[in-house]
Amino acid sequence: MAISPRTQQRLVEAWAEIHREELVRLGALAIRPVLEGEVFAALQDLTLFNTVELDPTFGTIQWPNGADFDPETLHDWHKYRDDLVAKARRWAKTSEPAP
Repeated sequence: MAISPRTQQRLVEAWAEIHREELVRLGALAIRPVLEGEVFAALQDLTLFNTVELDPTFGTIQWPNGADFDPETLHDWHKYRDDLVAKARRWAKTSEPAP
C-alpha cells in the first residue's frame, strides 16, 4: 500500500516534532564549531537555532534564515567535521566587518 505525499509529510512533521528537543540539543553541541559566516553565525542565537525544521522534500534540517545541513553531512559528521570547522574559520574571517 502506497503512502500519499500528504501522509508522508505529516509523518515527517510528527517525527520532527517528537524529536525536536533532541535534535536541537545534539545539533547545538555537534555543529557549534561551524556556526560562523554570513548564514551560519546567526544560528549562535539559541532562539533562532531552536526554530530548526525538517524539510520533508529534501530531508534536510533547515532554519528560516536559509541555513541548512544535508542528511549525509549530519549522518557522516565525523567525516566532514574537521573540513567544515576549517571552512567556518575562513568564513568567520571573511565576514568580519572592515575596520
